[in-house]
Amino acid sequence: MNKLPRGLSFGALCGISLLLWFRPLLDTFALATSDDRYTHILLILPLAVALIFQGWRERGSAPEFWPPAAALLIVSLVLAGTTRWGHLGGSSDLGLPIEMVGLVVWWIASFLLCFGLPGLRSFCFPLLFLFGMVPIPRLALAPIEGGLQWGSALAAQLLFLVSRVSVAREGTTLLIPGLAIDVTVECSSIRSSLMLLVTTMVLAYLLLRTPWRRALVVVLALPLSVAKNGLRIFTIGLLGTRVDPGFLTGRLHRQGGIVFFMIALALISLLLWILRRGERAIASPQQLSPGRT
Repeated sequence: MNKLPRGLSFGALCGISLLLWFRPLLDTFALATSDDRYTHILLILPLAVALIFQGWRERGSAPEFWPPAAALLIVSLVLAGTTRWGHLGGSSDLGLPIEMVGLVVWWIASFLLCFGLPGLRSFCFPLLFLFGMVPIPRLALAPIEGGLQWGSALAAQLLFLVSRVSVAREGTTLLIPGLAIDVTVECSSIRSSLMLLVTTMVLAYLLLRTPWRRALVVVLALPLSVAKNGLRIFTIGLLGTRVDPGFLTGRLHRQGGIVFFMIALALISLLLWILRRGERAIASPQQLSPGRT
């Protein structure tokens, strides 16, 4: 079967999904544009599509339909029906995430149905990456923000101690000479942390080949996101007490997150470079070994 019918079939199934999930999609994008904690959602679909198109040029598509995938289409419809007509229909917190899970399952099932298991294996990461479009329920978001809040306070405290600045911590409040720094939920920097995690996942997928190396970079991005927020708190606190109190309310405090995001991204890039060199060093002897026999 040629590529055109499979492509048309997949396009038709995607079109059906837009009709069935139009409202949840609209609500998700509205949430992403109105709430900083969900801004990363805006990156997921364009990045996933770009990764699939890139892989398509390099690998091509799979050779056959895979009818058993139709069962997953039914599962996605059940998920959507559960939220719209079941007992979760009135829950704004769980209803939207479950509906978006159903939409992503529909897209993956459609891809699997039209391009088979080889296609799924070839594009496993960008397809699973689509689950990043599912909004994190607020029930789960609260402990995540709390963890980032506590971690940022601890990281900043450690930096003050290393810099020999007298510091005491009461919960998430840091006390240094001349200043009390209250690390609030708004200071948890969940937006830049999720952005860093998404960016790291894509870069690791593109630049590395070994699964454990990819996983290592992504895992290290989590504490690094906390550390860069601690660095931000430490820097503003130090500048505000040693240089100019205006730093405590100035642009660095309000809009300086991008600076520390770029610092963390630079460290991730360095780690990727080191791991990629390691992969090449291992691959080179393997490529040379047939010539020696």
